[in-house]
Amino acid sequence: MSEPLWRRLAAEALATALLLATVVGSTIMGTTLAPNNPALALLVTSTSTGGMLFVLISAFGPVSGAHINPIVSLGLAASGDFAWRECFPYSVAQVTGAIIGIWAAHAMFELPVLQLSATARDSFGMWLSEAVATFGLLLVVLGCVARRPAAIAGAVGLYIAAAYWFTASSSFANPAMTLARAFTATAAGIRLADVAGWIVAQSLGAFAAFLVARLLWPRLTAASEPLAAESLRTPA
Repeated sequence: MSEPLWRRLAAEALATALLLATVVGSTIMGTTLAPNNPALALLVTSTSTGGMLFVLISAFGPVSGAHINPIVSLGLAASGDFAWRECFPYSVAQVTGAIIGIWAAHAMFELPVLQLSATARDSFGMWLSEAVATFGLLLVVLGCVARRPAAIAGAVGLYIAAAYWFTASSSFANPAMTLARAFTATAAGIRLADVAGWIVAQSLGAFAAFLVARLLWPRLTAASEPLAAESLRTPA
């Protein structure tokens, strides 16, 4: 990537902050406007999140890749489209941005900025959901990188919007988001004690996605390297 690292990290932090502000803010808005209609509240959050992902990847992709997700950074590094040494600073920027985004959502709705979630999410179904959601997300990213990089923004936005509905966990599929959502007591939260189990499940799903991607697109690295230098500014 041609941009200096500091600029890319700033873009990752800002993009992730805007995504989490969208997730938490739309959850607050949905549950406030439709307190007795959880399906409508979920529709509000899923469409808002999917749309925002499309916008963020389109806008920030040319700067940082708009990974917005440590799993995406690691997956791209494993496929040869991103530097391993930059995965850690990207992850720090993503986690930092995610927490700032949650604080911003709290402030906008005049809630206490500092919160901890008490929402338990520690069932097998939740773990399996996160493994499946992350598997699908990374497979979509790697598939687009290999064959249709211009489709990444739309594909990721639509996938996450759909995954809100077909997974029991509402598809976090993102370790940075998972950790940050322990710091909101809204319906979007997850108990801090449950975060590690979710990240393990997400990691297993991501590993499986990488293996499948190598089978489906065996020349993944070779095919995508020319694109990576120019438009593989990926999502999350």
